[in-house]
Amino acid sequence: MSTTEPATIATQVAQMQQGLAGHLPAGAIEVFTADQKRMVEEGVPLGAAQPGTALPDPEVVDAHGKSTTISALRAHRPAVVVFYRGTWCPYCNLALKTYQDQLVPELSSRGIPLIAVSPQKPDGSLSTTEANALTFDVVSDPGNQIASALGIVVTPSAASRAVSQQLGVDLREANADGGYELPMPTVLIVDGDGVIAWSDIHPDYTTRTEVAEILAAVAQLG
Repeated sequence: MSTTEPATIATQVAQMQQGLAGHLPAGAIEVFTADQKRMVEEGVPLGAAQPGTALPDPEVVDAHGKSTTISALRAHRPAVVVFYRGTWCPYCNLALKTYQDQLVPELSSRGIPLIAVSPQKPDGSLSTTEANALTFDVVSDPGNQIASALGIVVTPSAASRAVSQQLGVDLREANADGGYELPMPTVLIVDGDGVIAWSDIHPDYTTRTEVAEILAAVAQLG
């Protein structure tokens, strides 16, 4: 009897990009690719989301518009905290769905919650939750308060923003603060005291932290 390993995020992204290439205008792909290259070249800012520092804990807003905090959602437990761009981002939806299917069962058996954070409005968080049948907490970080404090915020180029708007995605409408800034796709593991134990930050928004990497890091928690 043969067994099939779950598909990695990278494999799924490659398949998705083949499909996107046939549906997006060539000019749009060129603009997005150029901006993606710029972000990769600029890289992760020095000092961003360093292990050993406390995760900032301002108020966030859940998918139903209620104020809460990550510490309240953690309830003194270690947690995996995922920063993503928004429900409009196909790479984000793919990653979150994979985490739901492959990561959440493993974390649940260890009593570790998964919390996803984006700068989008609460109704965007609700759309993300419903579209991907997510069972973990999805919250809005208005104005990228946490992401900014962690040093993981980036601003898409004017050309990229213009093309996105032409394709029906207006970041000013999607983001809770009416701005353009987005978090770099990031996964943090925080301990029971809310201190960052591990971080993985991706300047390239088409790549994401694989489930196996997260589980390996979780296994190192004391």
